Amino acid sequence: MLTYIQRAADTKYLRSTRWLRCEGTSVNGVIQVRREVLAAIVHEAVRAYPLEACGLISGPTIGTDSDSATEFHRCDNMAESARVYTIDPKDHLRIEREVEDNDHEVIGVVHSHTHSEPYPSPTDVGQAPDPSWHYIIVSLKRESPEMRSYRIVDGEISEESIELID
Repeated sequence: MLTYIQRAADTKYLRSTRWLRCEGTSVNGVIQVRREVLAAIVHEAVRAYPLEACGLISGPTIGTDSDSATEFHRCDNMAESARVYTIDPKDHLRIEREVEDNDHEVIGVVHSHTHSEPYPSPTDVGQAPDPSWHYIIVSLKRESPEMRSYRIVDGEISEESIELID
C-alpha cells in the first residue's frame, strides 16, 4: 500500500494514470478533478485503510455538467468502520465555512470502499444528501486503486466521467 501513497504524492506520476482506473461505462456528465486533488484523495484512502476514508470536495461551480473539484478536504470517519463512513459534522461545518470564505462551495463527497467495487451501496444511496453533489468512491479492492464518480438523484445512480485537469 505504501507504493500508492508514494505514487499519489508524485503528481508527475499522475500524468500516466495506469495505476488508477477512472474510466467507466454508461457515463452521464463529467467532473473535472485537479491532479493534486486526485492524489490527495487516493493518499487519504490508502492512509485510512483498513477503515473507510471520507472527505468533501469543493470548487467554484456546482450543478452544471462539468463541475471542477479544486480542493479535497479530509474528514474524520466517525463510524471508524471498514464498511461505512460518517463525516464528522464539525468537519463538515468548518469546511462549509472555509470554502464559502473563498467563494467556493462543497460540490461533493468522497469515500473509500475497502473491500468492494467503487459503486454506491444502498447505504451510500440512502445517505446521499444533495442531488447536485458528486459522489466519488475509491475502491481498494484490487492491487491498484479504482476511482469512479456518480450523481445520485432520488435514489437513481448515474455514473459520470472523471476528467483530470492541471
